[in-house]
Amino acid sequence: MLFNSYIFMLLFLPVTLLGYYSLNRIKKYNLSKAFLIIMSLIFYAYFNISYFFIIFSSIVLNYLMSRIMLKNKEKIKLKKLVLALSLLFNIGMLFYFKYLDFFISNINAVFSADFALRHIVLPLGISFFTFQQLSFVIDSYKGNIPLYNLFDYAIFVTFFPQLIAGPIVLHNEIVPQFADETKKAFDFRNFSKGMYAMAYGLAKKVLIADTFGRVVDAAYADTDYFLNSTNGIFIIMAYTFQIYFDFSGYCDMSTGLGWMFNIEIPMNFNSPYRALDDYDFWKRWHITLTRFFTQYIYIPLGGNRKGKARMYLNTFIVFVVSGIWHGANWTFILWGIVHGAADIFSKALSKPISKIPKIIRWVITFGFLNVTWVIFRADNVHQFLFIMKRLLMMNFKPLDGNLVSLLYDDNMQYIDSLFGLPWLKYAFGIVLMALALFMCVKCKNTNEKLECFTPNKRSGLATVAFIGVSILSFSGISSFLYFNF
Repeated sequence: MLFNSYIFMLLFLPVTLLGYYSLNRIKKYNLSKAFLIIMSLIFYAYFNISYFFIIFSSIVLNYLMSRIMLKNKEKIKLKKLVLALSLLFNIGMLFYFKYLDFFISNINAVFSADFALRHIVLPLGISFFTFQQLSFVIDSYKGNIPLYNLFDYAIFVTFFPQLIAGPIVLHNEIVPQFADETKKAFDFRNFSKGMYAMAYGLAKKVLIADTFGRVVDAAYADTDYFLNSTNGIFIIMAYTFQIYFDFSGYCDMSTGLGWMFNIEIPMNFNSPYRALDDYDFWKRWHITLTRFFTQYIYIPLGGNRKGKARMYLNTFIVFVVSGIWHGANWTFILWGIVHGAADIFSKALSKPISKIPKIIRWVITFGFLNVTWVIFRADNVHQFLFIMKRLLMMNFKPLDGNLVSLLYDDNMQYIDSLFGLPWLKYAFGIVLMALALFMCVKCKNTNEKLECFTPNKRSGLATVAFIGVSILSFSGISSFLYFNF
């Protein structure tokens, strides 16, 4: 089920909120938690019932293995064995669903073999809930977790606002909040705050990300659009803004939905296009994923405790793993390698880089991000190299009017045809790009707005307007990009 859908906005969310708070009101706290778990599982399995069996088995097995480790804290050998089995199970499940066909296709290419591909459908959000559970079992091995009951663990994994695309939360960020009886009652201020964030994120996704997405999808389906550098730059920037507002919008909605249930979900997105170098970017983009890699890969590898050379190697390993985590394609691995090199460069030359004027550092960083997003979006490495070759030819021609027209919805197309002004589409495209850049860099992000949020007529009208316009635009529904990772 998608947040930007009629069934979610008009049926699932109202029913879930009503049921949860009604049960809490009569002090049926365990029942309300069970109800929320069931609704979250319905949310997850809406498109494919097989998803239910995957996540259910994953929850049960990880919980049992965690419990064994917590009840046998002194039995080191047993704990190591259970931890190894847990890691094998979780990583194995990821490999099977996400990477098996990629592995087979590369074996076929290298050895001229003919092994049949399995064409396994990737379960939504499997990378997110698997990593979340990995953090739990590793912390269980360390003995850093209380002995939660199954309901507590299940709500930690399945809470629907963060189930599909993160953030990757830790147990101590979620479970204690659901145990806090002061959070059981409906809170008008928190609910208003949540609705505002939800509305703002929904508008980002539906009105901005999906608009740029029409350009991106058409261009990458037909690389002839890249035959001149002007079109190429326009397309590349369109994806830069599409993925920003897609992921930013999802994070806003996740945060907002959490507040509706009086649950504070950790920040996952903090205006990353304000970054002045790659290191700064990764402190702002997908914050909880960076945290996971830091705590569970970078630090265990030695972090920065074993000299600079080892620190740079550990950093590089983390970024390669991050690339692999994002998808079964050589483009993601290359993307991770490039960002790893850039991050090392940022750290190694931090002092001389800091002396460069901020505006120049920002321009270089933003340009670098635009190029690396091409790697991320390309269907394969060959397509990426083709696009970059076309850009480097410096073949600047007038922007393709058909390409710009893809930014229009039906209403804008009608206005364009009514007035017959050929420059209108170009003006619209330039203004939309400029507005998107301004929002990314200069406007307060949602977390900053929520810090000083006060329910009033202004925020109420903005909430209603954003939700209303977004719902009216649901005809062009598309999946969130990060659902695929």
